[in-house]
Amino acid sequence: MIDSRMAAVMNFVREGNRVADIGADHGYLAIELIKSGRASKVIATEKNIGPFEILGKNISDSGFENFIEVRLGDGLKILSAGEVDTICIAGMGGALIAKILDDAPEVVQAARQVIIQPMNVAKKIREWLTENNWTIVDEDLAESTGIIYEIICAEKNSPKKIFKRESSPLSKKFLTQRLEKLQRVLAEMSKSESARTSEKFSATLAEISAISCKLSAVS
Repeated sequence: MIDSRMAAVMNFVREGNRVADIGADHGYLAIELIKSGRASKVIATEKNIGPFEILGKNISDSGFENFIEVRLGDGLKILSAGEVDTICIAGMGGALIAKILDDAPEVVQAARQVIIQPMNVAKKIREWLTENNWTIVDEDLAESTGIIYEIICAEKNSPKKIFKRESSPLSKKFLTQRLEKLQRVLAEMSKSESARTSEKFSATLAEISAISCKLSAVS
């Protein structure tokens, strides 16, 4: 029922945890978490009434309504501190995810695990987690419909370890795609004198260099 992207998110959930699935869409992750026995309870949320009604119907049809609670509201603000152990936010932009986390500090700080699959600016998520005293304990890559996604798992009071993404067969393909995107951005910026002297131009050059080194190491 779930694709490889959501399966990678699910695989990071610690068994038996109570999970918040923020922006649950059709509820397939929530259903699979309960069906597989990985989660003991899921609170599945949607911000808008249309998707919320579809989510509610799918949960009801699944027969797991005693284990999955559906809530209508904005991000984590409709949860209370201590209600969940794991927070899952997938399929949104990194800036929006950071805002969702910032908007409910008590809920976030009471959780023990955060699993995030950003659609862009994953760097912002890593920075947010570090600045807010979360340890990124693992990362993975997953490919769905030709796109490679990053999945980030962070926990409280946990030692860092070797990430799954380092040994993922998708690693080289992901780095190649990222390099090509950055090279296109650099080419556009190079057309403007002001862009060439900007901080973003220097940062893009540095990231291109770092990725090129990584690709050389895995080639």
